[in-house]
Amino acid sequence: MFKSDTEGIIIFTAICTITILILIAFVVIIIYRYKQNQNLYFKSIEELEIVHRNAILQSQIEIQEQTFQNISRELHDNVGQKLSLVKLSINTIANAGFPEINDQLMSSAQVLTEAIDDVRDISRSMSSEQILANGLENALKHEVAFLKNAGIHNVNMVVEGNIFYQDKSVELILFRIIQEAFNNIIKHANATAISIKLIYSDPDFLLLIHDNGAGFQPDDIIRSGIGLANMKTRAKTINADCTIQSNTNDGTILKIKIPAND
Repeated sequence: MFKSDTEGIIIFTAICTITILILIAFVVIIIYRYKQNQNLYFKSIEELEIVHRNAILQSQIEIQEQTFQNISRELHDNVGQKLSLVKLSINTIANAGFPEINDQLMSSAQVLTEAIDDVRDISRSMSSEQILANGLENALKHEVAFLKNAGIHNVNMVVEGNIFYQDKSVELILFRIIQEAFNNIIKHANATAISIKLIYSDPDFLLLIHDNGAGFQPDDIIRSGIGLANMKTRAKTINADCTIQSNTNDGTILKIKIPAND
């Protein structure tokens, strides 16, 4: 009788233990699946946020490009045309035979010629149509020539590797990043030399812009504010890695890296 009771207790204990283990396993599975679903939910939310943020960035860039296009056409069609008419009038007066003011008129005509060329260059730099038609390298050569003509910076451009063409929208955004970098150098760096490298390698495309200017510290909000933020924002839209190395009195290096398969 005692033996039978002992066996019953053992069997009952074993059944209870197995039942508890099954319940524990069941709870663990439920918690695990809950965590999985939770992670998937947060991941989907994060992906939606990224898509939404990229959509906003893309819209901002499209609005900026449209604005650039409008300004470019306005400069070319209106401002440039009016300056050309003024130059024509000055040349007409100069040819009319007034020796006492002829030198002043010719000097004014020369200034107007330079102004017309500057307006044309600015219009070309702002026009995405010119950039898309000519490609990144040719558009950049024009920008470098524009900088050289100013006579302030010694500008050197180097292209390395076998050139491969990228999506037109990618090249346009890269060009705008380069323009922003040049603008920062002109406004803030007090540099005398600028070096630009386009490196076409396997598997990456690398853009390097180096100046010998004043540089800045990363925590300098005023110097490293909107311009650098714009460059990084644009880089995100083309899946590019944008890094900036700088120290006070040691110049600045901008590096843009794009995987070739992108």
